[in-house]
Amino acid sequence: MPKSLLITNIKILTGIDETGRRKVSGAEMKILQSIENAFLHIHEGKIFSYGKMEECPSLECDTYDASGRFVMPCWVDSHTHLVYAESREKEFVDRINGLSYVQIAERGGGILNSAKRLQQTSEDELFQTALIRLKEIVAGGTGDLEIKSGYGLTVNDELKMLRVIKRLQDENIIPIKSTFLGAHAIPKEYSDRKKYVDLLIYEMLPKIAEEKLAVFIDVFCDKGFFTVEETERILMAGKEYGLIPKIHANELDFSGGIQVGIKCNALSVDHLEFTGEEEINLLKNSETMPTLLPSTAFFLGLKYPPARKMIDAGLPVALASDYNPGSSPSGNMCLVLSLACIKMKMLPEEAINAATLNGAYALGMEKTHGSISKGKMGSVIITKKIPSLAFLPYSFGNSLVEEVIVEGGKMRNRKDT
Repeated sequence: MPKSLLITNIKILTGIDETGRRKVSGAEMKILQSIENAFLHIHEGKIFSYGKMEECPSLECDTYDASGRFVMPCWVDSHTHLVYAESREKEFVDRINGLSYVQIAERGGGILNSAKRLQQTSEDELFQTALIRLKEIVAGGTGDLEIKSGYGLTVNDELKMLRVIKRLQDENIIPIKSTFLGAHAIPKEYSDRKKYVDLLIYEMLPKIAEEKLAVFIDVFCDKGFFTVEETERILMAGKEYGLIPKIHANELDFSGGIQVGIKCNALSVDHLEFTGEEEINLLKNSETMPTLLPSTAFFLGLKYPPARKMIDAGLPVALASDYNPGSSPSGNMCLVLSLACIKMKMLPEEAINAATLNGAYALGMEKTHGSISKGKMGSVIITKKIPSLAFLPYSFGNSLVEEVIVEGGKMRNRKDT
């Protein structure tokens, strides 16, 4: 990592925040503080100073001429399932032929299919394939990441997944937070659901805590998966081991997942395709971050979460990719941004705030990441030459990230990542 990096002649430096706010809500989400013709100085991995070019200091250090380019905080992807054994394109074709996500799961596909494959795959194989995916998404501008377990569904295989995540953390490519999601599905061999929930609580959790393999605990609280009662029991057990609750909620139906997430003080409730006035009012009176995953709705053909209604009601929202083999086989956060604008009618500025500072909040990283702020980590995207900020989501599917700086270390054009 260079001791200092000076980025000069920036067309627009955006995502600036010196208020110390933890998240951006409601009408404030459409405001992105910016400086035209700017510089940014990163020293020892942190943002040291920034401003207009006429104020730029003369320094002997690495420099980058960002003429014609935008500079902004890296994406913070707060919901992924990056570690998995195999892709599931056969299920993709099954959906084209008319089967629903739930029907595929009932036939042994879905999460249980991924679990079967992962149980047959070695830790080293899982690590190598996940490392490739990690480098790909970093090249696309992701500078902070969450990865869940949940394709193990046995004690040994959940631990195997979490150890793979730990190995990815140890690579020090980007900061990664680990989530225990043993409550992703009920394995078919458990006719008594309570026995599997007991396995999670009394066998998995103590070992995970002993090895310090996770920061968060998550449950898939939805139609056909875990009930509200099971979810509360699992999340509260996780809290006893110091794990912070997060939750999959209301992807497939009104499940009560948002309500139980708020009750358990979940840091975020994620998916939220089914969200009404009651849920919005409850979220307004909580510190829980609604996290929306539009690429999942796109890929599965689901209705999209009501982002516009949430923001207009004064809520914050975060955006994440849900990168996984079954319902969102992409970690492309630039595409997530486009879908948020095209399908959920979020303004480009709202989408960027959702994918940066609010994403950082959903990982408990808002004090150090997610905005251009003095003292925060110097993790930024340098775009290619583009005419405007709106061009990023407008030009959907195109690669417009030229450079990614993670905590002060330059990653050149995907080659070194």
